[in-house]
Amino acid sequence: MKKYIIFAISFILLFVLFQILSGLVLTYAYTPDIEEAWKMSADAPQETIIRSSGSSFLLTLLIAFAAATITYFIPKKLYSSLY
Repeated sequence: MKKYIIFAISFILLFVLFQILSGLVLTYAYTPDIEEAWKMSADAPQETIIRSSGSSFLLTLLIAFAAATITYFIPKKLYSSLY
C-alpha cells in the first residue's frame, strides 16, 4: 500500500508539472495571425458571453489517475496468477 501511495502522489505531481510545462511551451511557440483576427472581428457580435465548461483539468486528472491506478495493479494481478 505504501508503494501505491508514493506512486499516486508522484504521478499526480508529474502530471501537473507536465501539463504546466506543455502549456508554457505551447504559449511560447504560438504566433497569432493579426490580419486574420482583424478580418474575423468584423463579423464578431457586439456582446460577449462568457461560459465555463467546468473543471476540465480536474476531469482529465481524474481519468489519468484512474488509468494509472489500473495500470499499477494489472501487473500485480498477472504475476500473482502466473506464479
